[in-house]
Amino acid sequence: MDDARARELLLALRADTLGRLTGLGDARQDVVDAARGANVDDEHDPEGTTIAFERAQLEALGAAATRRLAEIDAALARVAAGTYGRCAVGGEPLDDARLEARPTATTCVAHS
Repeated sequence: MDDARARELLLALRADTLGRLTGLGDARQDVVDAARGANVDDEHDPEGTTIAFERAQLEALGAAATRRLAEIDAALARVAAGTYGRCAVGGEPLDDARLEARPTATTCVAHS
């Protein structure tokens, strides 16, 4: 995969991930705001565990998106450095199909 295609793919993935992070932040704030006015006791209220679960789930999804963003930024740095598309273990070129499917890949299939 050439650098221009890689950059295009990674920037699109980055924009999508930033949008997801924004949406998750908004959804988390909605859950927090909804619970703020309620007299919720997570331990004794049957709905309390649902609210706590929703909040924890949104936080976990946000953390995953943040990690994904870091992977994308690292891949963009590899494009800029001229090392994108090379296996970090053996140095061999990564298959274009692998990079299309997983643009942030750092290793070939044999070393993953």
